Amino acid sequence: MTTELETIPDATIDEQDQAPQLVGLMAEYKDVDSAVQAARVVRDRGFKVWDLHSPFPIHGIDKAMGLRATYLPWIVLIGGLFGMASGIALQVWTMSIDYPFLASGKPLNSFPAWVPIIFELTILCSSLAAVAGMLLLNRLPMLYNPLFNKPRFRRVTDDRFFIVIGADDEKFDEIETMRLLESTGALLVDKVED
Repeated sequence: MTTELETIPDATIDEQDQAPQLVGLMAEYKDVDSAVQAARVVRDRGFKVWDLHSPFPIHGIDKAMGLRATYLPWIVLIGGLFGMASGIALQVWTMSIDYPFLASGKPLNSFPAWVPIIFELTILCSSLAAVAGMLLLNRLPMLYNPLFNKPRFRRVTDDRFFIVIGADDEKFDEIETMRLLESTGALLVDKVED
């Protein structure tokens, strides 16, 4: 008895899925002044989806990039107010309603005695809101970024500055954006692909 093996056709893979996809353009600068000046040029051209990466914080870079103020202080304030209200509600419930206990002739609603609990819950909730807000606003944790595949980008933690303009920006045109970055005095302009 002979059996014939069925031949399974090779699975065809879309060539488009296999080709690297352009994520953006990366420009490398050797000093702070040239990177900040390039950031002003990119901002003035109206780009919205871009970032400047540096090995240390740069004073005034928010203004040079045209960044708006963060919402984090408001998130922390809301967390603190929630903690304060929780502390007051906890003290009112436990000391006046659930288990009223008269100690040394003090009134049941003794606000000065509640201050430590209210203070601690305010600090706890505001600090937790600060951490959660920072993670959410920065879209962290980000375990992968196509920039990690660029060997030159590793110098961003040492002595180089990079501006990366995302391909999903409405003003992004590969050739025109490359010319713009080259005109800012970049050492290198390279494609970022994924």
